Amino acid sequence: MYCPYCRHSDSRVIDSRTADDGAAIRRRRSCPACGRRFTTQETVILTVGKRSGVTEPFNRDKNVSGVRRACQGRPVTEHQLAVLAQQVEDAIRSRGSGEIPSHEVGLAILGPLRELDEVAYLRFASVYRGFESLTDFEHEISALRAEHPARLREPGWRPAEDEPRARAEAPPEPGEHPAPADGPVPSPNGHHTPAR
Repeated sequence: MYCPYCRHSDSRVIDSRTADDGAAIRRRRSCPACGRRFTTQETVILTVGKRSGVTEPFNRDKNVSGVRRACQGRPVTEHQLAVLAQQVEDAIRSRGSGEIPSHEVGLAILGPLRELDEVAYLRFASVYRGFESLTDFEHEISALRAEHPARLREPGWRPAEDEPRARAEAPPEPGEHPAPADGPVPSPNGHHTPAR
């Protein structure tokens, strides 16, 4: 470790402490040449394995940029994106592997993104999973509806089988008298006549 002040090629560790909940080690060092002190931090480098066999360091910003595109026009804040990125990195690091396949990074994004915004999730999933037809979208939407049936229905939407009941339950128009299925039927003069 070069001294940042005099560029001496050696330094002496005088103190070590864990940081970031044990994910890093912070060391206080002293330069034997100029006597000045400085701090370094050591972390495990998480790498991502591509399908081509090439590996590259895990890049949180790169993952966020892809999610940000999927969230364009949606009510998602930068703070929420930062929280999602942290969730994804924590999930990946918790697996205890220094190298992770690139497709597992995408899988780690899908869960938190589905909870954050379902429209953005569909956009991201359609690219990541390579949707090729409307059927792919329909299957994914059906799965989302099964998880959250009430939340995903549009306001005022009712299934077709509920429509007759909905009409029967609708309030009468002004000046209109509701006619019950059984029992007396009101007449214009206020007297009741038996139902036919």
